[in-house]
Amino acid sequence: MINLPKNFESFTEARKNGFLKIKNLKENGEKVVGIFCTYTPKEIIYAAGAHPVSLCASSEETISDAERNLPKNLCPLIKASYGFALTDKCPYMYFSDLVVGETTCDGKKKMYELLNEIKDTYILKLPNSNCNSAFEYWKDELNVFKEILEEKFKTEITNDKLKAAIKMCNEERAILKEFYSLGKLVPPPIKGYDMYKVLDGANFTFNIEEQNKKIKEMIRDLKKNFEQGITPVSKDAPRILITGCPLGGVTEKIVKTLEDLGAVVVCFESCSGIKNLEDPINETLDPLDAIAEKYLKIPCSVMNPNLEREKLLERLIDEYKIDGVVEVILQACHTYAIESYNIKKLISKKLETPYIAIETDYSQSDFGQLKIRLEAFLEIIK
Repeated sequence: MINLPKNFESFTEARKNGFLKIKNLKENGEKVVGIFCTYTPKEIIYAAGAHPVSLCASSEETISDAERNLPKNLCPLIKASYGFALTDKCPYMYFSDLVVGETTCDGKKKMYELLNEIKDTYILKLPNSNCNSAFEYWKDELNVFKEILEEKFKTEITNDKLKAAIKMCNEERAILKEFYSLGKLVPPPIKGYDMYKVLDGANFTFNIEEQNKKIKEMIRDLKKNFEQGITPVSKDAPRILITGCPLGGVTEKIVKTLEDLGAVVVCFESCSGIKNLEDPINETLDPLDAIAEKYLKIPCSVMNPNLEREKLLERLIDEYKIDGVVEVILQACHTYAIESYNIKKLISKKLETPYIAIETDYSQSDFGQLKIRLEAFLEIIK
């Protein structure tokens, strides 16, 4: 019986326990900004004296409600995001003073127009390229965002406040990356499904100092387990990297199923995975310049071209000793669906690594079919 680290449960329950924490924050006069995407710069929100919080978007519970106003053949993440606001079933949305969206796809961009009728919503206009002119455009957009927050919360966001927020978030990234890098060990001292729970729970602690302390303790405990040969998986388990769309609504039927079938997910190259933890913000530059530079480098499929994603995948496959890659594409996510052509070519032909693309939604209707496909994929690897 493998015992998980003592702080593990505090992260797996973080989303639920966070409801009460955020309620207490509001009762004490604190400000809350709801966010959806890793492109939203938390540093500017912290510098405004507010708390960023990830909004509900990973359950099919409210999708049927959302379909009263949204097309049925839309991405499940978009429908869930809107559905939770429409039904008032997301406490984080309820307590948010402002919601921040971003133009990472046309579906989300148009959905935010409807969301603004329910909750005050600001849309960050992300450039779809990381060329030189894109940087200036993005910096200007972040400066407007800063001014919006200053007006909204009647505060001044100074360079000193931005620098302090950058330092705090860099420390958080470094510790989360160290925890994440445990997946490089063979065999890893923690399953990917459990690792994902911790990484997801870190969005709902509302106390970065306390969070960092707990994760450091988990890293210490897990490394000790590894040194003693105590691991939850066999050293021969196929090592899987998951790439593609956000996993929140499909974690159970993809990640858990892979591990129930005998594999281990050691790396997540997805929106909530390693890509946002890779590089710290440069603390020697002008703070707004540094923030703009950092976030513009995130290799999302919205970027044209998105060569940085290919470079990152190539490096991760080597560093994490990957045996197979599973690409998750949510229904109607056109950017990831089209980009999968180049990703398959890179992984299957250039890197000669087994690859499978899974297109799915938040329902359980395709679970049986997915399980059969994943089982066959693992048989190829073995």
